[in-house]
Amino acid sequence: MVTKKRILFIANEISPYLELTEFAETVNKLAVKANDSSFEVRCIMPRFGVINERRHRLHEVVRLSGINVSIGSDDYPLQIKVASLPNARLQVYFLDNEDLFKRKFVFNDENEKWFEDNGLRTGFYCRGALETVKKFGWPPDIIHCSGWMTGLIPMYLKTVYKKEPVFSHSKVVFTIGQNTFKEKLGTDFLKLINISPLLKPKDLEVFKEANNSAMFRGGATYAEAITFGTDKPDKKLAEEFDKIRGKRILHYNAESDLSDYLHLYRELAK
Repeated sequence: MVTKKRILFIANEISPYLELTEFAETVNKLAVKANDSSFEVRCIMPRFGVINERRHRLHEVVRLSGINVSIGSDDYPLQIKVASLPNARLQVYFLDNEDLFKRKFVFNDENEKWFEDNGLRTGFYCRGALETVKKFGWPPDIIHCSGWMTGLIPMYLKTVYKKEPVFSHSKVVFTIGQNTFKEKLGTDFLKLINISPLLKPKDLEVFKEANNSAMFRGGATYAEAITFGTDKPDKKLAEEFDKIRGKRILHYNAESDLSDYLHLYRELAK
């Protein structure tokens, strides 16, 4: 019997739960298509307060909850909820924390003011996602990260989590999307995301600008493969990563039936 290859999608947004950019729908379609094409699929996203738990039938996974995620000098309890993706037999896991995600907004308040703790929320989400996979005991062959908020994950996988057995065979795909904010993630962002003595200054250097482009650049730098999830990426990023050596590149194609992604996954998972 052939063992199914496993794909883990980690995203800021997945349709129908949250749709901030067009790629939310693409992640949904990719997860369903992969699941229907002999892959075993799971998805992870934040449980932002705008997501209606009753409508989407979220419920807490008690056996997975109870993890404390250390970011900066504090520990934050991680609550994990799950729902079944509509019209598909696959599960989406939602990472929650009372202080960081319960508010009824995503990245800006009711006056469109940028949340000052978005850097902290980002660090919590990225580390929380990896700790959740460890708790699963479910080794993914492919980890596809999409959305700027997932930008730290490829770096953590190549450094802090490098020797974790659950990630020993994982290959990372990172999607560069459209820039959606102009604010900074805070002057203390590099300090916040420095979660281990294993991290060296050079590992974090790519994130020093602490902005939207830096998060995309960092994720793409540490990934084995890069895809473009928009026809309007940051011009400098597009030029920087378009023909970079040693990485598989998948360009944006609005007419794609997504089979090119499946081909990429299969090539990486060999």
